[in-house]
Amino acid sequence: MNKDKNDQDQNNNQQSSLVQKIQQLGQSTVPQAPDSNIHVLPIIGQIEGHVQLPPQNKTTKYEHLIPQIIAIEQNPKIEGMIVMLNTVGGDVEAGLALSEMIASLSKPTVSIVLGGGHSIGVPIAVSTNYSFIAPTATMTIHPIRLTGLVIGVPQTFEYLDKMQERVIKFVTNHSNIDEDTFKDLMFAKGNLTRDIGTNVVGTDAVDSGLIDDIGGVKEAMKKLNELIDENKKDGKMVQ
Repeated sequence: MNKDKNDQDQNNNQQSSLVQKIQQLGQSTVPQAPDSNIHVLPIIGQIEGHVQLPPQNKTTKYEHLIPQIIAIEQNPKIEGMIVMLNTVGGDVEAGLALSEMIASLSKPTVSIVLGGGHSIGVPIAVSTNYSFIAPTATMTIHPIRLTGLVIGVPQTFEYLDKMQERVIKFVTNHSNIDEDTFKDLMFAKGNLTRDIGTNVVGTDAVDSGLIDDIGGVKEAMKKLNELIDENKKDGKMVQ
């Protein structure tokens, strides 16, 4: 009887696992990738930082990404990382923290903007060694905004101005766009409804120097493997 009970429990567990896969992924089996030397870091939806967002929001929590980035640096089996971006932006300080961490990795990194890499997603997109954007993907460049109660004193505006400068400096230091061009895009009038800022699409982002190239998964994988090979050669030369 114990054997029958164990078999029944195992069947129930398998059925429960199957239902979970269908609910979460829309399919009963998940394709298993072979042991890979490349880690994929998806940044999807809104970047959640110090304030917890409502449960109906699709979010990427920065405290979940930090341990992954540390593990990538420490794990000798991982030789490179691809950052997949489809984000509307989010918490400025959390986005900058992630950008700085990605930029400081010793291993080759490549980013792909798919769909959108808006707002604070822009620094994350340019934080890698090489960046791609899909032809139809967009990036929204606009000044920093605050939501909720704002104290209208000079210190508040000085704080906003300094935070704005942090974003501008990071983007211009990690891409081929110059500061004047980036500020022109950021403070342009009329490109966004009742607002200031600019939407750049695919080739526009490349032409401005913000993103390195047009491409998707195939191009990103090819470029990352090239960077990994170069990194290995440099490592042998150092030894």
